[in-house]
Amino acid sequence: MRVRTFLIVGLAVFVLSAASAVAADYIGAAKCKMCHKVQYESWEQMAHSKAFEKLEGDQQADPECLKCHATGGNAEMPGVQCESCHGPGSDYKGMKVMKDREASVAAGLILPDESTCKSCHEGAPHDQKPFDYATQKDKGIHAHKEKTE
Repeated sequence: MRVRTFLIVGLAVFVLSAASAVAADYIGAAKCKMCHKVQYESWEQMAHSKAFEKLEGDQQADPECLKCHATGGNAEMPGVQCESCHGPGSDYKGMKVMKDREASVAAGLILPDESTCKSCHEGAPHDQKPFDYATQKDKGIHAHKEKTE
C-alpha cells in the first residue's frame, strides 16, 4: 500500500512539474520590432539578419547549420533574430514584463554574454577567425543599448 501511494504521489509531482515546464514559443523579430524599432532597423543591416542566406542547398535543412543560421533552429525563422540570443519571447514579450528587467529575466529573457556569442561564432564547423567579443559587443544592435534603456 505504501509503495502504491508513493508511486501515485511521485507521478502527480512529475505531471505537475512537466506541465509547469512548458517551453516558451518564439515570436519572431517582427513582433519585437513593435517596441524595439531602432534595434530592429540596426539588425536588418547586420549580417545576422542574412545568416540563413549564407546556407546553400541541403544546408538550409541541416539542423547542425540551422542551430546558428535560423532562430530556434527553424528555417521558417531565417537569420539570427532577436530570440536567437535573447531566448524565446512569448513569456516576456508583454510591455509590463519588458519594463521590468528582473521580471523579464524571470520570464525567460536571456541577457547575452560572451559565451552566448561564442556558441555560434567559435569552433566547428567553420574554423573561423577568432571571435573578438570585446570589439563586437559595442557594434551594431548593441551600440543602441544606452538609447533604449
